Amino acid sequence: MSSLRRALAAAALSLATLAPAGFASAADLPVKAKAKPVADLPFFFVIDDRVSYSWMPKGTDPGAFSVRPNGSINGTTAKSVYSFTHFDAWAYGTNFFTISMFKSDHNDPAGPCTNAGTIFGVPANCAGATEIYGLFRSTFGFNELFNTKAFSYGPLHNVSLEVGMDANSENTFLAPAKRDVVAGLQFAFDLPYKGYINVAPLMYWEFSNHNAFDQCGLFGPGVPGVTCIADGNTSFKPTWAVEINYYMDLGFLPENMQYFAISGRAGFYGPKGNQNEPLGILGGGTATKMEINSEPIRLTFDASKAFWGPKYSQFVTTWVAYRYWQNKFGLDHANAPGVCTVAGIGTASTNSCTESTV
Repeated sequence: MSSLRRALAAAALSLATLAPAGFASAADLPVKAKAKPVADLPFFFVIDDRVSYSWMPKGTDPGAFSVRPNGSINGTTAKSVYSFTHFDAWAYGTNFFTISMFKSDHNDPAGPCTNAGTIFGVPANCAGATEIYGLFRSTFGFNELFNTKAFSYGPLHNVSLEVGMDANSENTFLAPAKRDVVAGLQFAFDLPYKGYINVAPLMYWEFSNHNAFDQCGLFGPGVPGVTCIADGNTSFKPTWAVEINYYMDLGFLPENMQYFAISGRAGFYGPKGNQNEPLGILGGGTATKMEINSEPIRLTFDASKAFWGPKYSQFVTTWVAYRYWQNKFGLDHANAPGVCTVAGIGTASTNSCTESTV
């Protein structure tokens, strides 16, 4: 999108430089023509809103699994995803917002129902859970803020301040309700064919998340702040993060096939303390691990441009992607008893803390 913004700005500047030549010709007429005022540039260079539906056949939700008749563990759950995404570019930076609803199948049941994989161990055939997840990122470009080109060199297009936050809520028995903030820098690089790749080293702080299994009263009164949490809300330690995203049209294809683009993203989030913060190991938790949340490649087909012409470009698109999410939510996929691992049921892994799906 940054390339589109630059293209629109360049077009506006080109029109501005052409205008004086027209006025000079008018000056030769007997009556001098009055110059028309040049329209101000719009506040937003780009506004892009999208509504999408996608389907993941092998999604996961940590701790949600069932045992097949042969004793093996099924840790996957099909999910339908309904999303609204907004992007805009303005004089000093960009804004990105997305909100999605994930609807799971029966292997990830809505609370208070539980599946065979939970501590209650009772099979259930309840309605699938529904999760709402929202994400916001905003950048402020140094070149724009300081009216300079000092932060552009070679393929480096700009350096920006980036801030944002995430929030989610899900109606499972666990009842997660994550809240986090991020802040740092973004380095924007140009790619061929009007593409870009952005790399953002960030500070990540998940300051609140609900965990019903940590709440006092579930396993007896407990000792608040020592063996249980009064309200079940966990707060983690600040940690590092790196977020990467890219986009590029496949402009090397023949003219009659230039309907395709590739894009992707990857997020790396450092360990954020014990999985049951602030209880520590005494509370029965284990240390969190680096989380990798990625969609390394998405192939997009501009269907409206292909069938209706360039005038309708990006009006309707279809796409296929691969998603990989290891140590989901920071949980150690190889060592988180009762959630990611379980002893004595065919295999030590619940297969629910790593996601690998189209």
